[in-house]
Amino acid sequence: MSTPPFSPAEAREARLRMGMTPEQVAAAIAGLGIHLNPGMVQAWESGEKVPSELQLFALADALWCPTPVLMAIRPRTLREHRLTRQLTRERLAHRIGIEPHVYAKAETEHRWNGDKQQTRALAAALGMPPDDLLEVLGQGGRLIEMLKQALDGHWKSHVTSIADYAKVEERQAQFALRVLHQEYKQFAERYLGHVLARSEQARLREIAAERAHWLRRLPEYFWELVSRPQER
Repeated sequence: MSTPPFSPAEAREARLRMGMTPEQVAAAIAGLGIHLNPGMVQAWESGEKVPSELQLFALADALWCPTPVLMAIRPRTLREHRLTRQLTRERLAHRIGIEPHVYAKAETEHRWNGDKQQTRALAAALGMPPDDLLEVLGQGGRLIEMLKQALDGHWKSHVTSIADYAKVEERQAQFALRVLHQEYKQFAERYLGHVLARSEQARLREIAAERAHWLRRLPEYFWELVSRPQER
């Protein structure tokens, strides 16, 4: 396993903010069950060495510093989001309800094949809404395409495929698509109405701009509708 993202400068700044010496940091980390000498702390701060995942978690706790600060990145991948939550692969796999080697493969290959329940568990464990999780998994763009195809055609025929892809119940996808289709249809009716009324071009461009803005936020609207409580 490769070493985690790590900023020597942030680690040193965090230690200085706490007023701790490398010896005190090493002692605090030892109290968390990971034994190392003060020279290792100095090696991390100089960039000579990089802590392992467990060492990174312990260092963050010893310095009372959020793990993302020590990583000095904006998490984008599944692994980076896992690290910010201080979860090992094994622990996260247990929370999701899958074998560790199955999760490890998904993280390494950047491909997720979990079912709906496992996907919801993954999103919850990482503290992420489903739409953000799809983006991390590189599947957000495909969902946008599927939603647009559903709105342009017979939306009912797309319910099952979208529900399977988004890992939601069919009744949730059906409700969301029905509402989205109605709103999308209203744009077309408004535009046609103004064309027949020979409205000014400025008004037509205004409606077209509203429609374009609505389409850009289509995934957001979809997830908002999916999350609404519905009667079974």
